Amino acid sequence: MSTKKILVVEDDPSIRRVITLALKSGGFFKIEEAATGDSGLEAAFRFRPDLILLDIMLPGMDGIAVCKALKANPETASCPVVMLTAKDGERDIVEGLDSGANDYVTKPFSKDVLLARIRAALRTVSAESPDSFSGDGLSLDNTTHRVLLDGTELRLTLTEYRILELLLAHPGRVFERASMIDRISGGEKTVTERTIDVQMVGLRRKLGPWAHHIETIRGVGYRLDINEIES
Repeated sequence: MSTKKILVVEDDPSIRRVITLALKSGGFFKIEEAATGDSGLEAAFRFRPDLILLDIMLPGMDGIAVCKALKANPETASCPVVMLTAKDGERDIVEGLDSGANDYVTKPFSKDVLLARIRAALRTVSAESPDSFSGDGLSLDNTTHRVLLDGTELRLTLTEYRILELLLAHPGRVFERASMIDRISGGEKTVTERTIDVQMVGLRRKLGPWAHHIETIRGVGYRLDINEIES
């Protein structure tokens, strides 16, 4: 039996029941439920879950807004969020991931797939990323999710932040685009390699001259070259 606490934020009581039964069959028994975005946000601070299953289309505060609020608060920023929704368009998925979700599961879903995504998100959230990094004027603080460059805070999307965090955690390591997708989105295969490239363009633009430390390995992926970085 898992000791992990799961918060389910879903307005449909029948779907909440299905999710709860699936969680219990997977060994998760510490479960809290919420039917609205506002009550879900309140429960996140009170219940302190290890993972949140979050619907997008909620009464009042929708799931995107809830996720952004969770990730903006240092107390809940590290909690993995798996979105459960009927919205399956690519733009919807990108919006969900950019709001801070670790994964995006579309309805209807199978119990086994849901449990596998939950286990993957719980594993990846504790991946070997540094609490902080500094070098050549750049600093990343994983406890506050802030990135400063020469003292100025960079406004990164969550996907841009995760890409930078991943590269900083493994300097010199080459990451294939498919591997980056798995690491930053919990295995959501509908996030394409093209998405990674587009996010990288935005990240490099915001990093300015510092971006030369991020190398493109043609036909493969990316890596961080810190040979010239002085801490």
